[in-house]
Amino acid sequence: MVTNVFVPGLDDQNREVLLSLPADRGYRFLQLLDLDEIGQEREVDMPGLLALAAERLDSFEGTVDAVIGFWDFPVSSLVPLLCRERGLPCAPLEAVVRCEHKYWSRLEQRAVIPEAVPRFAAFGLDATDKPEGLSYPLWVKPVKSFSSELAFRVTDDAEFREAMDRIRAGAGRLGAPFQWVMDRVRPPPEVAECGGTAALAEEEATGDQLTVEGYVRGGVPHVYGIVDSHRYPGTSSFLRYEYPSTVSASVGERLTELTERVVSRVGLDDVTFNIEYFHDPRSGDIRLLEINPRHSQSHARLFELVRGVSNHEVCLRVALGQEPDLERGGRYPVAAKWFLRRFRDGFVAAVPSEEDVARAEETAPGTKVEVVVRRGQRLSDLPFQDSYSFELARVFVGAEDTAQCERRYGECVGKLPFTIRETDEEA
Repeated sequence: MVTNVFVPGLDDQNREVLLSLPADRGYRFLQLLDLDEIGQEREVDMPGLLALAAERLDSFEGTVDAVIGFWDFPVSSLVPLLCRERGLPCAPLEAVVRCEHKYWSRLEQRAVIPEAVPRFAAFGLDATDKPEGLSYPLWVKPVKSFSSELAFRVTDDAEFREAMDRIRAGAGRLGAPFQWVMDRVRPPPEVAECGGTAALAEEEATGDQLTVEGYVRGGVPHVYGIVDSHRYPGTSSFLRYEYPSTVSASVGERLTELTERVVSRVGLDDVTFNIEYFHDPRSGDIRLLEINPRHSQSHARLFELVRGVSNHEVCLRVALGQEPDLERGGRYPVAAKWFLRRFRDGFVAAVPSEEDVARAEETAPGTKVEVVVRRGQRLSDLPFQDSYSFELARVFVGAEDTAQCERRYGECVGKLPFTIRETDEEA
């Protein structure tokens, strides 16, 4: 018996991970919308996307057994909109919006775990001065964004105004279509007044960053893993994600308890989630950064390498109304996703060939390379980058321990030749 699973935004990397899931269950993965149709890098046509996806599901001759997604908005909102009409398990749309609207999410967090929430304030895009009552350094961002896009660390009034100029120019690309989704739920008055196109400032949290992954079934949240997020020294840009986390058992228990409280508060159900935190090992303080009403596709290969099956399995089983199972046993005690980055703009004159990538992957078993840039691109034209760096490649490594993981990454990257020039005239 075939189980038809539709995936909006199904790309080659995620298809490969999905096809590695146990084959005896008869899964068939079907692309519902391609990445170009989703168009996260431009203003999204939510009514048009919803109508196109619904028409494709309605015209499918077989059964529609599940609709799952790995991406942020608009996919995160499309999935419950499509599933609800077909009686398929999914998160309540309002709970998804409650998590993804950064101001609404902060209000809910503060109501139930105030000890883990920094001071924050929402304000209009026309603001030129920081909100009263907040102290620098601050992070300033739109109330709707993703992948750290348009998120800026500011330390004084001049940097605040510069950040607001850039946010003002770009917030509407996601804010306007997100407002269309907000109009289909019932936010509290202060959130409705804020709308989908506004800004949020919050005081900076410090410490080690990590992510708690879990799922909810029958209203009961379950945590199945904690992933460490290491940054390039002196920056906010990620160097690697590493699983399993090295935090102590007691810190893990605190993170789990905070997670269960806040997930229950926001009303997530029949869905995977990941929540990002900061933990200060010196003071013991924990601060919640954001709640994502989906699992992290970035962690999929890490779970596969360490536990024998990716976290896509959890998402899939929950979407089918089944209990997840991640206990198969992988090949490595430790796994990491590394980000090879450049911290200034440039023109991509050359990238590793397929032969280069194959040689790099042969440096150690379990190594996988994804080249992000293409020859002829300007780095500043890349979509979905953080505000301070540009990804060149992603490297997945399995190892016996962190030290071996670092060595294997270094050996792999040494075989990946990139040529980045300041201008295309030099090419």
